Amino acid sequence: MQASLPGLDPARLASALADPELLAAGTGLTLRARLMSGAEGLDIVLDAGQPQAQPMRGEAEIALEAPGATWLGVLSALPPPGSQSFTALQLKNPEARIAGDPLHIAQARAFLERLPELLRPPLPATPPTPRDLSGITGRYRTLQTAEESFEIFVEEAGQGVPVVLLHTAGADARQYQALLADPQLTARHRLIAFDAPFHGRSSPPLGWDGGAYRLTQARYLDWVGAFLRDVVAEPAVLVGCSMGAAITLVAAAEIPELLRGAIALEPPLRAPGRRNPFLAHAAVATGLHNAAYVRGLMSPSSPEAQRRRAGWIYAQGGPGIYAGDLSFYSDEFDGAVVGPRIDTARVPLQLLTGEYDYSAPPEQGEELARLIPGAVFRRMPGLGHFPMTEDPDHFLQYFRPALEAVATVRQSAD
Repeated sequence: MQASLPGLDPARLASALADPELLAAGTGLTLRARLMSGAEGLDIVLDAGQPQAQPMRGEAEIALEAPGATWLGVLSALPPPGSQSFTALQLKNPEARIAGDPLHIAQARAFLERLPELLRPPLPATPPTPRDLSGITGRYRTLQTAEESFEIFVEEAGQGVPVVLLHTAGADARQYQALLADPQLTARHRLIAFDAPFHGRSSPPLGWDGGAYRLTQARYLDWVGAFLRDVVAEPAVLVGCSMGAAITLVAAAEIPELLRGAIALEPPLRAPGRRNPFLAHAAVATGLHNAAYVRGLMSPSSPEAQRRRAGWIYAQGGPGIYAGDLSFYSDEFDGAVVGPRIDTARVPLQLLTGEYDYSAPPEQGEELARLIPGAVFRRMPGLGHFPMTEDPDHFLQYFRPALEAVATVRQSAD
């Protein structure tokens, strides 16, 4: 059929519909999805696992409509922020209109996220830096908190100034493995990353009753404080991303005596927009859905293999854990309250935000920096919400100097 959408290459469309990842995402899905620009458009019909492009006909379960100029951006090799993914179009692009039953959209999200990626011209590929993970050691440690005792999994590499790395909501410490395998960092720093309780390889305690998990600011601060006091056992540079960035700011304000510096990656001012009822839902394959939901936050220029790996971590999250983390990240945390309480003379602070992040966008990082005298903010072009995982080579260009800036400043006396 003749492609009838601005910027759409018919040959690329035909190739996209045979993509292995797209086919896997469509397993068990029956769908007519309509892509439209005014009177132009086409339907992507998925039946019995095989997608086909067809002329618009009848009713579609899901319809995505946008002006021609928006489609040209979506289908360009490097789309602008807000047009990089289906979920970005759905949540953050005022030019796009998406119609359909929310449950059906959730069930089809992985398919709909993959499709625009395939319809773009490929960017020039840059070979990734080879990394040897064999220098990373992992073991279990007991974390004694005010709540109870947890057995948590800790990864570590290098020697020198301790740097504690906090993962994002619903994920685990594997997000930082590229940093733990970076010789320039490990030559002078002791990098430590742990899976928070209920995350990754840190199983729930045996006394857990199986009820819904919920993270609060007080609970999370207790976990981080106990880890710094009892496991690290000396003042450390605290680095956190997203939810981890939020608690890093809280720690800088509340327990500065345990820190010698802080770096907040993708720090939110407030992040209510991450709530989604299908992150933990009996009618949705949440591993598939949640991986796609976060994939939309990444930069389209980040290597595809790295973006896929970043999503894979989310596909393995425990039931309800991502949603439970958002009780803190999206419902409770308020950077406008926490930020002004941070004394950067005592805890030097760097804020780094990727330009494609719409959960904690660069504008929020800039606002946080204005609220925290002495804080340094830097925007990271070409990166999204998971910079250390989606494109570690590019991210390290920003992280190394930020770490150098905070790690070499001595703590002020109490």
